[in-house]
Amino acid sequence: MTYSKEPISLTLTTFTSETLQAEAIKLFKSVQLFMSVVLDSSGIDYHVVLAQNAMQLCLDIPELQPELLSALLKQTSRHTQARHGVQVRNSSSFKHPRSFLMNATNLFSCDSSSAAKTSPQSVNPPLIQSDSKANPPNTVFIQGWMLLAIAVSIFVPKNSKLLWFLRTHFNRNKDSKTETGKYASYCANALEKCVVNGPRTAKPSRMEVLSILLKNPHHHSLPHAVPVHVLNGTYHVVGFDGSTTIAEFLQTLNLDIGCRGIELSGFTIFSDDPIEKNMDHCLSQKDKVCDVISRWETALREKGSGKFENKRVIRFTYKNRMFWRRSTPGETEKERLLFCYQISHQIVEGRFPLNKELAFELSALMAQIDIGDLGSDKGRCSSAGSKVLSDALDKFYPVRYQESASQEEKDQLELSLAEKWRGLAGKSVTDCVRILLTCTRKWQFFGATLFEVRANSESKEIWLAINEDGISLLDHTKMQVSERYPYPAIVTFGGCQDDFMLVVTSPDRQSTDSITTLKLLFETSKPKILEITLLIADYMNMMGQLLPLTQKNCYSQSCSLKVCFKVKINGFKLDSG
Repeated sequence: MTYSKEPISLTLTTFTSETLQAEAIKLFKSVQLFMSVVLDSSGIDYHVVLAQNAMQLCLDIPELQPELLSALLKQTSRHTQARHGVQVRNSSSFKHPRSFLMNATNLFSCDSSSAAKTSPQSVNPPLIQSDSKANPPNTVFIQGWMLLAIAVSIFVPKNSKLLWFLRTHFNRNKDSKTETGKYASYCANALEKCVVNGPRTAKPSRMEVLSILLKNPHHHSLPHAVPVHVLNGTYHVVGFDGSTTIAEFLQTLNLDIGCRGIELSGFTIFSDDPIEKNMDHCLSQKDKVCDVISRWETALREKGSGKFENKRVIRFTYKNRMFWRRSTPGETEKERLLFCYQISHQIVEGRFPLNKELAFELSALMAQIDIGDLGSDKGRCSSAGSKVLSDALDKFYPVRYQESASQEEKDQLELSLAEKWRGLAGKSVTDCVRILLTCTRKWQFFGATLFEVRANSESKEIWLAINEDGISLLDHTKMQVSERYPYPAIVTFGGCQDDFMLVVTSPDRQSTDSITTLKLLFETSKPKILEITLLIADYMNMMGQLLPLTQKNCYSQSCSLKVCFKVKINGFKLDSG
């Protein structure tokens, strides 16, 4: 189990299939190629592809995972030289039994107190920590440790002896003064985190491999980092490792920006779709961040017929998904500010009912929050025109009120906005946030998620509003409620061919004693069907947990359910429970 320059002729672990044996020997050659070819930044994609292919093979064939870890253990173990000049070597075919026993005895003495009592030094001469001529240049070992650093964040050995072997190998090689010793320390920590959080389901992304190869992961407690965008136009960089879950990632972000957890604030992380524009996916709390990035990259590559777009990277966004009125009193300043921006986006997109006068008031409040006083350095209009006013109008005023406006009418809109905006001079961000939320929270569907769907029964567009109270159907123009379905009345829901199906119970209008069951179909895109289904299920699960015991009985029969979906949209897998 020491470094071998020559390929192995026998596998390091036991296989009953000749096909798997052949794959294992090929896998060892891949490890040798990764280590022997000099790492060059100009041709680094060679190493990226080698690493990804090796990890993907082991994910596809789990029996190869112990073989890969054993190969990396072997190829990162140095030959050492005995005190009396006897070279201790161990070839792949174990042709030197005494050398192998000396190595094994020395290894097994490092982990147990009983082995410490019978130290190998009492039987064999102690080993001098000097490199043998059989060892390659140090850079080869470093590249082997890089590949091992990737692997231990993906695979958890099911064999307890192999797990012990890994831990012992890392402990034996830890050294804060050498590069390989630092990698050993990193691998030890990464292994323990992977044991706690469980193995991964996707191969390492290009971003993850590059991070390990180029950034010296042992210099940072968290080797990877990505920006998370928030709706006020800023972003926060959050660090993570190969085993970090979305829940852990979200917790780190919440602490950083001053927001409560998802169970109170309803804010969570979304990712953009690698193919469809203007589409976001809510990420499962149990998923690994690295797995999400990997699946996103894979979907992007498949769309491009194998060609990877290096300039495109996944975009994480932090925004509210679920809203509970009971949590309003404990809102933090940051949550209130971000809620203002989210409501403003809904207003611009026509998902909030308000007339032109109120739209000016709220647009002026958002301009004051975002820019400050109109006459300030940030909000000063240039002599050449009203660029600031024009930008504020586009950013905060409903699109439907601008679409058919002429240039003269747009100039008038800018003057009206400027008048409202100047009236807020001197108002702080906190004051404007309080005024805007006080006004918008008067709408009964504040915090609800609205989906634009077509009712198959009437063949007209309506809004499907989902919040903590249930599902409501709203008129598309006036946004008035036409039907309400509380969660206890919902029998089932989900995708039905190309439509979203909702089966509900309602009292029979002709007989007060009977209840009728209605099947409603709504036409929308498949990604939206999935999003609607997951959101309803999450609200039901949450409401089932929060209802008093006396009310839980009625929910348990119809809607207090645990739902788990695993769906692929455009090749990008989404998990949600």
